[in-house]
Amino acid sequence: MKEIDLVELFIDENESDNGIQAISFVESPAIEENFIALSKHKVEFKSIDEEKKIIIGLALVPDKPIYRRKDDYEYNIIFSKETVRKGSELYLKNLRNNNTTLEHQQLTSGVSIIESWIVEDTEKDKTALYNLNAVVGAWAVVMKVDNESVWEDVKKKKYLGLSIEGVFSQSKEDMSKDEDDISAEELVNELKELMNKGNG
Repeated sequence: MKEIDLVELFIDENESDNGIQAISFVESPAIEENFIALSKHKVEFKSIDEEKKIIIGLALVPDKPIYRRKDDYEYNIIFSKETVRKGSELYLKNLRNNNTTLEHQQLTSGVSIIESWIVEDTEKDKTALYNLNAVVGAWAVVMKVDNESVWEDVKKKKYLGLSIEGVFSQSKEDMSKDEDDISAEELVNELKELMNKGNG
């Protein structure tokens, strides 16, 4: 098996669009390129309260190589524990806990992160109660699903995992994305518009 490059992604706080923009409920849609949508790297979530419509899952796992391909160039990306922690902190600091998409395609409302933490002890962590097989440094989230349509799809197992969307800096040269992919700026604008409607 040939060795392929390992590209570490990180958050540059000097770049205003860097960071995690949304969390998506996914089954297995296509992966976008430069705008990272890690659907193939989904982590299963579990329902922890059917009556209250609450689920728990891992939004991002550190130090795990994730296969990517750009034309003929194959490589793995990886997030350090520091990047996962910084990403989780900025996500809440920037008030993005209501930013949820479906299959990295459709913005949705009525889905919010209500708890968020970094796993520090795999045996004592809440994730162990639900057999999520978390590793130290993973970002765990609890989400409330008030959107009845989305909740019905969760119960039908249409969505099996969580997947992040974001813009990151990287240790290798930038790789272009397809013109059809949504840009970070477009996503941010759509998310702001959705949040404004929700507050109206």
